[in-house]
Amino acid sequence: MDSTLAAVSLIGLCVIAGGVGVAFAKALPPKGFVRLADIAPQIHQDMRYAGPDNFIGRPVPGYAAPRCWLRTEAAQALAAAQEEAAREGVRLVVYDCYRPPAATKAFIAWSQDEADQRMKEAYYPRVEKAKLFDLGYIAKASTHTTGCAVDLAFEGLDFGTPFDLFDDKSTTADPSIKGDARHNRDRLVALMTKHGFENLPNEWWHFTYKGVSDPKPVDFEVE
Repeated sequence: MDSTLAAVSLIGLCVIAGGVGVAFAKALPPKGFVRLADIAPQIHQDMRYAGPDNFIGRPVPGYAAPRCWLRTEAAQALAAAQEEAAREGVRLVVYDCYRPPAATKAFIAWSQDEADQRMKEAYYPRVEKAKLFDLGYIAKASTHTTGCAVDLAFEGLDFGTPFDLFDDKSTTADPSIKGDARHNRDRLVALMTKHGFENLPNEWWHFTYKGVSDPKPVDFEVE
């Protein structure tokens, strides 16, 4: 078999096997993206959407692995933030980083399924799930799809609410949050701001890196 025929046969086998070759090509991250573990292995990764511990109660499409991918610039800035945090005796934990468009589509479908209320008490006890997008708790066009946004906290510390609680108390400056939780929110914002990130006011955990000149949405599966 000559090399041309062999190449054609290999492509055919990939297609017969369910499009494995094509899917693999689509899954490759674009140039300029890195795994956070390769830049800052000290940061704990608790990637909630890759498993059932999230507001829809099951693994989210697009997350084939519990792995944080980011634009290189954002990952490097986050690594610098972790170095400073470590000097102060704390460690960062990330909950979500790059988010595939397939995940957002799954969130939209979930919000329209009124029969599924399994996670209401834990994540949206005072809000109707159908209103989560209109109220800004979930975005249809999130900066997460650019690889410049990250959801995170200081590991093991109190922030007044858990990650992804859809409630007014999750607003970064909510006046009802006091004591250690208030101190930890302010401390996290100060650290991340120092390293080039901007907080989303209605989510204490959400930060977007502002040092990327061309943030564009991309589409690949997290592997």
